[in-house]
Amino acid sequence: MAKAIEITDSNFEEVIKSDQPVLVDFWAEWCGPCKMIGPIVEELAGEYEGKATIGKLDVDANQNVPSKFGIRSIPTLLIFKGGEVVDKVVGAVPKSVLSDKLEAQV
Repeated sequence: MAKAIEITDSNFEEVIKSDQPVLVDFWAEWCGPCKMIGPIVEELAGEYEGKATIGKLDVDANQNVPSKFGIRSIPTLLIFKGGEVVDKVVGAVPKSVLSDKLEAQV
């Protein structure tokens, strides 16, 4: 089963230029709600294998990308299509919310 890919400041641009929708989970190790949504993001990576790219970006280790997108609170999940942000979710949400937003883009 596919796992969420690790996204960093250095590979970010390459990842979001995908033909498929890309979900990026901005998270940190110390963040409680991030730990709640983490397993959901991993499940989605498996379910959307071949249809969408699912990745996680650690905001403590990578600070350029979060500041570029004005990420102020985590978890924040951005959905990109064609390199542009097409949807955004802030906070821990049920899996169905993320699935619906991904479905709208695939």
